[in-house]
Parts: sequence; structure tokens; C-alpha cells
Amino acid sequence: MSTMIEGADWPIFGWEEDIRPALAAAMASGRTVALATLYRVEGSAPRGPGAQMLFDGDRATGYFSGDCIEGDVASHADEVLASGVPQRLHYGMGSPWIDIRLRCGGALHVFVERIDAGDTAAAALLASTGARRPCLWSSDGIRRTIIGAEDAPLLAFAQEPFAIRRRYDPPRRLIVSGGDPGALALARLGAEAQFETILLRPGGPETPPPFPGVTYLREEPADVLPRIGVDPWTAYVGATHEDHHDLGGCLYALRNGAGYVGMIGARSRSAERLAMLGAAGATPEELARLNLSPGVSGLGKAPWAVAVGILAEVMQALNPSHERA
Repeated sequence: MSTMIEGADWPIFGWEEDIRPALAAAMASGRTVALATLYRVEGSAPRGPGAQMLFDGDRATGYFSGDCIEGDVASHADEVLASGVPQRLHYGMGSPWIDIRLRCGGALHVFVERIDAGDTAAAALLASTGARRPCLWSSDGIRRTIIGAEDAPLLAFAQEPFAIRRRYDPPRRLIVSGGDPGALALARLGAEAQFETILLRPGGPETPPPFPGVTYLREEPADVLPRIGVDPWTAYVGATHEDHHDLGGCLYALRNGAGYVGMIGARSRSAERLAMLGAAGATPEELARLNLSPGVSGLGKAPWAVAVGILAEVMQALNPSHERA
């Protein structure tokens, strides 16, 4: 990979799946950036159509191949930034660049466009993100619009005249209630896995948790969730081990369409908890969506093992069906 990308020796920029935070930071500072979108894949490839990279000076966000083409895409991004003329790049099978080989043996098609700091479509995209509304980015590289995203695929494109439509869902959000080592491990893992993470600890200490990336609130889940709202891109995990804290949060999350709802506790308490939720108004269909004793079995009972298992289950539940293959 070209060293023109900051951190190329250790490309942790590839951990950043969502380019919108980097786009927001660039726009707020008045910087022009290049947006690269993987719009077509032939054969095997590390990423699927819809994967994106953002180039802001020598800083990159996201990845396509794990080091095969990122440096070359960065070079073309510089050209697009300078000229404003979008480019379509073809790597791998059938590519004119025979010196750039893909280890997977397939072909990748990448579209690169310049996004100015005052771009109205980019501003509308970020506004939709803040409002947690899904939307479609429609672009031919010069003209861009934001439109509704009712059941749209992640990525669609037209060949001639060329244009792409890329769907953006609200960022994944993880809400954890609790303060024991397992709950803290889950919140920390969620933040490091790029979830918008909220830790609720009713009556907890005034000092925040000793790790970054987490919004900390000391209120009851039943009071917080109606205020911040839940949606299909939100997971709620009750982990206080106290029913008077967790049941109210679970009930609200179930009744308002959270994408994942779980409650930690002994399996022997499951029937009692279900009965209490039913008496509080939960329907059989809602109760069927509740994950009691959540997580992947067989990993162990240590805090990190429990947290890894639960986060894996959350990721699977929130992952769009087109990405599960």
C-alpha cells in the first residue's frame, strides 16, 4: 500500500466501516474529500458492493481489499480532488492495470467522486443520519441527491449513463443497562466495534466509566429509552440483574421495534420474567423476540467471554439480510 495514506503500515483505518463521521468532521472544518464506493464485485472479494472509503488529505477511512488496491485508489482520489472529474476504476480480472493483482482472483469496480465542504447532498445525508432516518445517496459524480430508502438494496448502479444509489441506514446503536464487569465489558466492546454505545447505570457513580466512546447515563432504562427512542438499528441489553430495572427497559424496547432485545439472568428466572412482561402488556409476538440468557453458548462465563457472545448475537440480529451470506 502507498505510504501516502497515513497509517499505511498499520491500516487500522479499515476498522472504520461508516464513512459518515469522517465526512461530518471534514465538512465541519471546510475540507473537500474524495468518496470511493465499491459498486460492483466479480468473483470472490473481501468486501461487497456498497463498501466505501473516504480520503481526507492523507487520512483514509474504510477499506476494500485489505492492502491490494487502497494505495492506488488513494492516488486516483488525489486526481479527483484536483480536477473534480469523477473516475471509475477497475481492478483484477479484465483490468487495464495488469500490475495490480488481487489475491482473491476476482474483480473490483470502484467509483470515486469529489465532495465539497458545502455539498448539499452530503449535508442532507448527515441530517438524515442525525435524525436516524434511512436514505439513498444518488450520484453520477457531479449531481447528487438524497431520496427515500423504502426497501432499497444497499447498492444499485446504472451503467450508461452511469450513476449509483447507495443506501445509508442509521448507525447501529447498543444500549446496555448495568454496572457489573460483564455489562462494562459489553459496553466497551460495543464502542470499539463502532456502535453508538449508551451505558445506563441507575443511581450509578457520578464519574463516567474508565474507557472512551460510551455515553453514560444514571437514570432508569424505562425513563431513558422513551427520551432517546429505539428503532430497528438499536439493541437493548438489560444487564443489571435486577428485574425492577431491566424489565421496564425490555418492555419499551420490545414494544417500540428495537432490532434486538436481551436480558441477562439465570434461565430458571425466564418463566417468571415472561409472565411479568406479559402482565405489563407485552404480546406473545413481542415476547418471542426477547433473548433471555443471551449470547453464544460455549464461550465461557468470564466477563469478556459473555460480552463477546452477546455482541456477536447483536451483530447478527442487526446485520441486513443481504450481508449475511
